Amino acid sequence: MKVEIEDMDASSLCDSVSSLVEGCRLPVQMKGTSDWPLAEIISMKDIEGTKWYYVHYVDFNKRLDEWITEDSLDTRKVHFPRKDLGPGTGVTTPKKILIGSGIGSGLNSNISTSAQTSRPSSPTLNPASVELLNGNAVLAAALQKKMNRKKKGPSLESEDSLDCPMQQNLQPTPQPPGPRQSGSMVSHHDDIVTRMKNVEMIELGPHRMKPWYFAPYPQEMVNLPCIYICEFCLKYRKSRKCLERHVIKCNLRHPPGNEIYRKETISFFEIDGRKNKVYAQNLCLLAKLFLDHKTLYYDTDPFLFYIMTVFDHRGFHIVGYFSKEKESTEDYNVACILTLPPYQRKGYGKLLIEFSYELSKFEGKTGSPEKPLSDLGLLSYRSYWAQTILEILLSIKPVGENEKPQITINEICELTSIKKEDVISTLQNLNLINYYKGQYIVTLSKEIMQQHYKAMETRKIRIDSKALHWTPKDWGKRAKW
Repeated sequence: MKVEIEDMDASSLCDSVSSLVEGCRLPVQMKGTSDWPLAEIISMKDIEGTKWYYVHYVDFNKRLDEWITEDSLDTRKVHFPRKDLGPGTGVTTPKKILIGSGIGSGLNSNISTSAQTSRPSSPTLNPASVELLNGNAVLAAALQKKMNRKKKGPSLESEDSLDCPMQQNLQPTPQPPGPRQSGSMVSHHDDIVTRMKNVEMIELGPHRMKPWYFAPYPQEMVNLPCIYICEFCLKYRKSRKCLERHVIKCNLRHPPGNEIYRKETISFFEIDGRKNKVYAQNLCLLAKLFLDHKTLYYDTDPFLFYIMTVFDHRGFHIVGYFSKEKESTEDYNVACILTLPPYQRKGYGKLLIEFSYELSKFEGKTGSPEKPLSDLGLLSYRSYWAQTILEILLSIKPVGENEKPQITINEICELTSIKKEDVISTLQNLNLINYYKGQYIVTLSKEIMQQHYKAMETRKIRIDSKALHWTPKDWGKRAKW
């Protein structure tokens, strides 16, 4: 029998927290729970004699990252970072060595005899293999960042990881691809700055929100306990007093674009990222607080932004948005998509997705969201695809009396504007496709149908195509825009 243990640069036993360094991995008690998942120490700071540790819970979404004190650390089993990798690599997984059967090593003996009753038993830590970045890829990413700085001025780019509440994910490859020439994906080497939340709180209209991720707001703003944002023009201010003075001067009561859809209290506004650059940049900064994987900050010219709002006596209040390339070579109909936290779990996310496909129908195209999605985004899209496709399947009628209804994958794509690969993957995820007598058939069980009808009962708000007043534009190089 063979057992795998980890080759540490130092002992895995930690006599005190003083020997902990950035990059160490150890069990940490997650705030508000009794769980002790494995976490990595990203940063450390000392506030009035108290040591604080910023930790990322391994295999958990980054929005759960937090500052904790030493009381939440289990120092009995610490994985120290490898010294040969150097600082700032973002790769802290220790080397693995294989030990043959027989008497255990002294390291194992120490671990087994160090049990203490003051804390729960340490969870079993499975060593994970990590692909090191290829040197050429790192160089290419660095050069790309330098070019971007020259083009756009100083900026901090987002971490390339996807969550999509949506977040979301890519399999590692030996040779990472070079940075994309279009789209909202930012490809660069991971760094400590973008791995840490830097904004404590924001206030947008009547809502106070605790951000999930890093966003490149100016340094003088991120040091404040709260950033105050105008809910109509999205400009940010240092204090409520400053915001109140701004609101008196701000004459906007809706996003600065064309209203292309209105039904009851729901409206959609189309914003051109070139014509309304400041608004688009402020929108991207706000969205980055809740989107980890992809976003835009400065180069908004190639994108359109569709802002969903709810109307009351004070004006049109932003609920969420999605951005879209004016000209997508890969038929993406969504680049980034977000429902703000106060409006989540109320059906607005699916409404945003439904609206994006309604635009694709007007364009006469099939579309798909830019990959990868966030964890929450992926869940929302899978749910929307399943409900939309099942709605089509349950609505088709047989041609003859004794015949069964027939429909092709291409016909489903034409009716829904959902891209072919997304239709096929949805049918496979629902286990609806079966091979029978030389052909593929779709079988709907009573259980699937009941689940669908139940889900549709809770979907109160839908897009009405009659309320959409919009004409697609030709964004080609020769078109005037």
